[in-house]
Amino acid sequence: MSFATLHDSAVAAVADLPESTDAVELSLRQAISAYLVAQPLACARANVPGHVTASTMIFDHTRSRVLLTLHPRLGRWVQLGGHCEPEDVDVAAAAAREAREESGIADLTVEPRALALRVFALTCSLGVPTRHIDLYFRAIAPADAIIERSDESIDLKWWPIDDLPDSSGFGALVEYIAAIP
Repeated sequence: MSFATLHDSAVAAVADLPESTDAVELSLRQAISAYLVAQPLACARANVPGHVTASTMIFDHTRSRVLLTLHPRLGRWVQLGGHCEPEDVDVAAAAAREAREESGIADLTVEPRALALRVFALTCSLGVPTRHIDLYFRAIAPADAIIERSDESIDLKWWPIDDLPDSSGFGALVEYIAAIP
């Protein structure tokens, strides 16, 4: 594939997010849609102003726990995910690839529709300040899932969605994604 194909899928994913009546959420979606129009390489990690990343909230089969990784650079518990690669068919495929690589769960079921969007200012592997435009997907792990920490993580752990670590900072987002039918 290519970054052009990834870009098209990111534009479509933002347009297809679940309906919202929240003014801040709608404003963010409009701003990111306009940004994507102006940045045809927005899915490329090298796009310094900001680039699309593919995140996955992995829930256990009961949807009562979420799998989080203790990120080495950020020093806090976050969802699994990462950068899009040119070989990814679309952003959903990037999310699935990252989720499987980082969780060790090969038979993970990743849903194809993005459910949320957030933007974070940070210094990633570029070594310069940038923004991650995170598209969030949901995955459900099988009942017998065994997790295996990758080299990209300090730790990997299931957390009850009603008892997330304070450092995660996205309890409401986890609950929102878990509740979508």
